[in-house]
Amino acid sequence: MIETTPSEMPLALRLRRAFSSFPTGVVAVCALPDGEDSPVGMAMNSFTSISLDPALVAISVANTSRTWPRLAEATSVGVSVLGHGQEHASRSLSAREGDRFENVDWVADESGAVHLEGAALWLTCHFHRLVEAGDHTIALLGIDGLQHFDEVEPLVFHQSRYRSIVA
Repeated sequence: MIETTPSEMPLALRLRRAFSSFPTGVVAVCALPDGEDSPVGMAMNSFTSISLDPALVAISVANTSRTWPRLAEATSVGVSVLGHGQEHASRSLSAREGDRFENVDWVADESGAVHLEGAALWLTCHFHRLVEAGDHTIALLGIDGLQHFDEVEPLVFHQSRYRSIVA
């Protein structure tokens, strides 16, 4: 086997580089905590469909996240599959400091789920089950509602860069 990643690099860095070979979409997971006017949320590319019956998706969140504890307490969360051109929203929701929702257009529904305008898909979800998995937590989310925007091309993340799907 030929390894193109230098073996003297720490395994975690080699894995991060290797995993970046798999193109993914980018989602924003956001909520409006009870009694608050400002949303909490984060962008991630660890999102996958799990089951049609029951309707489940999964996200994976680093245990070191400072945002995750607030999201995990929400009754309902919005999952927005980001659309092409929403790189700013992804970067903003990934920021460690400042107002993550500055210049990001969002709407909250009556359940407290927050969705981003311009996304390709909105899912309104509840926490079905949390699973500890190494340095991450896998959250299985039950889908309570969805709105699909067929005309919106998705944002793609590949090799640590944002990409476009070209027909």
